Amino acid sequence: MPGLYYEQFHVGQIFKHAIRRTITESDNVWFSALTHNPAYLHIDEEYCRTQSEFGQRIVNSGFTLGLMVGITVGDTTLGTTIANLGWDEVRFPKPLFHGDTIRVETEVLEMRASKSRPNQGIVIFAHRAYNQKDELVAHCKRSGLMMKAPT
Repeated sequence: MPGLYYEQFHVGQIFKHAIRRTITESDNVWFSALTHNPAYLHIDEEYCRTQSEFGQRIVNSGFTLGLMVGITVGDTTLGTTIANLGWDEVRFPKPLFHGDTIRVETEVLEMRASKSRPNQGIVIFAHRAYNQKDELVAHCKRSGLMMKAPT
């Protein structure tokens, strides 16, 4: 299985995820529709061209967050996570637009063994997404409840 067990992580470890993704208009419109988000900034090109500071639609931040975290799963938690405990300090310093390509890096910030679950531990990850210009477009901390290696 590609995910790592709790003991295979260490504080300061950095993953430069190989998967990159170009965001399409379909990604943005479908995600906005599926989540019932009618914000003009995501679905109305004419509004954005004439009334927004960006001059075009911006990618739904919920999609950006989900994609950023999703890209990290194969290298870190696939098959070895018990639960995603939460996302903290979620920020979007620059918008993404249709046609932008993102890459993601993950850093292990903290680790602690679970006191109530002896076969599990908590890992806190920092995920950072960059566009094709190497501009930071999203970042967050994510807490994962991870399996310890079977004995």
